Amino acid sequence: MSSLAYAFADGAVVAKRNLIKIKRVPEVLIFVLISPIMFVLLFSYVFGASIEIPGMNYREYLIAGIFAQTVVFGATFTGAGLAEDMQKGIIDRFRSLPMSRSAVLVGRTASDIVYNVLSIAIMSLTGLLVGWRIRGSALDAIAGYLLLLLFAYAFSWVMGFVGLLVPSVEVINNASFLVIMPLTFISNAFIDTRGLPTPLRVFADWNPVSAVTQASRELFGNTGTLPISEAWSMQNPVRYTLLWIGIILMIFVPLSVRQYKLSTTK
Repeated sequence: MSSLAYAFADGAVVAKRNLIKIKRVPEVLIFVLISPIMFVLLFSYVFGASIEIPGMNYREYLIAGIFAQTVVFGATFTGAGLAEDMQKGIIDRFRSLPMSRSAVLVGRTASDIVYNVLSIAIMSLTGLLVGWRIRGSALDAIAGYLLLLLFAYAFSWVMGFVGLLVPSVEVINNASFLVIMPLTFISNAFIDTRGLPTPLRVFADWNPVSAVTQASRELFGNTGTLPISEAWSMQNPVRYTLLWIGIILMIFVPLSVRQYKLSTTK
């Protein structure tokens, strides 16, 4: 069996271990599922009454942004999980086993896909209850969901790398907010960015969170008659999102594996 096959086989075992943990700590899953419901209801009923989007219903505009925000925030589970395993010495136990070095990272990022699938499913049901509808074809909608999950998977490698750098779960929770908050709020996730000052509008247009949000809106058929920015990233959001996914994976998969090896040889 090749080293890559070993990594995937051992990674599947680690992913299973992470999912079994849900049985022992079901509160984690409960809060993972409650948070998306809270975001959908809060933004729909609190901000929805104050924000007008020309040419379309705000709730249809909002849901793709909530999807993008949730999968990006969900990536912190990867970093927090790795930091917790490092802190509790579980990584040291893995190190003593005859298993692939990258299996821990592969298993952690793979198991977190399950959390994201559940979160998106719950958000979709909640969105339908508050008035969101899929206006595009079924194939486009499936492509929208897959793009969100692929983006979430790539971003989880970023947080996985950060989780290996910091000493505790508390630190990664605070550090991740410093990166994720600007990315999600200086974007088109919740507002029409055309009204932003020029520097912020340019940042929002080329922000990967804006790209995955706009791509989801297009694939779900939730664009209405709202004019779209002329930036290439917003005119080609699916291609731009796939480009970001490729760049993130090319950079952070080897960086994370290298950092994991350094962390376990100290």
